[in-house]
Amino acid sequence: MPAETKTDRQFSSASTEFVWDIDDDIEAHSYLFAPVAAELGHRGVRRVLDLGCGNGAFAGHLSDAGYEVTGLDHSSSGIARARKNYPRLPFARHDLAQPLPAEHMRKFDAVIAIEVIEHLLLPRSLMRAAVQALRPGGVLVVTTPYHGYLKNLALAITDAMDEHWHPLRDYGHVKFFSRRTLTLLFEEFGFSEIRFRTAGRIPALAKSMIVSGRQG
Repeated sequence: MPAETKTDRQFSSASTEFVWDIDDDIEAHSYLFAPVAAELGHRGVRRVLDLGCGNGAFAGHLSDAGYEVTGLDHSSSGIARARKNYPRLPFARHDLAQPLPAEHMRKFDAVIAIEVIEHLLLPRSLMRAAVQALRPGGVLVVTTPYHGYLKNLALAITDAMDEHWHPLRDYGHVKFFSRRTLTLLFEEFGFSEIRFRTAGRIPALAKSMIVSGRQG
């Protein structure tokens, strides 16, 4: 049997969670923070729930930008690092298969999920938690790897599908959204004013897409 690896960034075979072994930003933060922060600013929010906060780095940057941020994540290793590096912020472990804790119900102006939804076999669990957490008229911002015809063709031609999709990695990517399917998911949960943009590289080969919507 393969041995359990120490980090999810390797091809893990016996992980019990998405393992965090870094304190710093992931690469995606470099091109996602500015547009996500701009979207939150455009929507006029203040209190933010980072759903799937990982090691807390993104939440820390939002806090530095003046937002009041709380973080939840299933990964105990991620929450431990978040608490160590950002002791001023509230972080807690939460399994999306379970009801949202009562203290987080209807408390937030916005919920963000940064490169999280593609890791979930049941992505509607994230949407339900977001709806429960938001105040009336609250905003949801979701980012996920971008997929489109030219992007997928480029991945196939360069033999980069495995590196992009992580098929051998426990808790890796299991859902691959298009603009259409992610928009449909937002509409299914009653979000309106849906906005879409890409981030990282030119739009046709973008690394990620950012979708936001307002409840109701």
